[in-house]
Amino acid sequence: MLESLLVLGSTMPDLSVFQYSAVDNIFSMTVATMGAAAIFLFLSRSQVDPEYRPALAISGLVVTIACYHYFMIRHSWNDAYMLSDGGYVGTGAAFNDFYRYADWILTVPLLMVELVAVLRLQAAKATSLLTRLVIAAALMIALGYPGEVISDPEGWGTRVAWGVASSVPFFYILYVLWVELTKSLETQPPAARTLIEVCRLVLLITWAVYPIAYALGGTPEALAAKAGGEVGAGGVVGLQIGYAIADMAAKAGFGVLIYFIARAKSGKSVVPGATGEPVMAPA
Repeated sequence: MLESLLVLGSTMPDLSVFQYSAVDNIFSMTVATMGAAAIFLFLSRSQVDPEYRPALAISGLVVTIACYHYFMIRHSWNDAYMLSDGGYVGTGAAFNDFYRYADWILTVPLLMVELVAVLRLQAAKATSLLTRLVIAAALMIALGYPGEVISDPEGWGTRVAWGVASSVPFFYILYVLWVELTKSLETQPPAARTLIEVCRLVLLITWAVYPIAYALGGTPEALAAKAGGEVGAGGVVGLQIGYAIADMAAKAGFGVLIYFIARAKSGKSVVPGATGEPVMAPA
């Protein structure tokens, strides 16, 4: 039982060359995106005021952690398949999808921290907000994983139940963030307000991909593919690609947005001047 919670079953669905390559390429792209974002965020800390540098450091840490885990996910994906008769079949090695959940349990709370850090809320309010968000994030991930590892079509109902349970803290997080970001607009400098409004939309759109990917990987056909075979493998492929795209947007893309917010709140234009020096934002 413990082993089944750590890795997906060793039986992998048969994939076409296109399906296997699509997942492998998106994993490779995710590793590169996270690595590039980490370098950018760490090197950009000197471009913002000291009080906003922790937000960029945390953001850089998030994408560094994600870069490592996606490197391991891709390595596990490569080990789980081999080319045979013009397609890809399972080698018998397990595809370890736990790397992604290990990543989320670390990075999702840190995403909450970096957002609160760049908003510079009052200490008491920031502590209360972070406590609620981190607890909800832990519950969301813990409740989603038991459904993720189900690989039997007969377990479809159980997977749906775990997915619904995980959706409760998921939507709570989105609701709290939307409300708090809206409230914070009144206390933010004019140069940062538009960026924070964009931040709300980025959170809503990118996070919406996760339940869609979860649903794609949990159809009866996709679960049948997990149990072995070629039929329904598109759902498994869609789940992996969906999660990777969402992670790139929610971590690397969001991190760059945090940089722009910090830069705007530091009184600097987000567009360099002709000389390459920062330009003071208009009053």
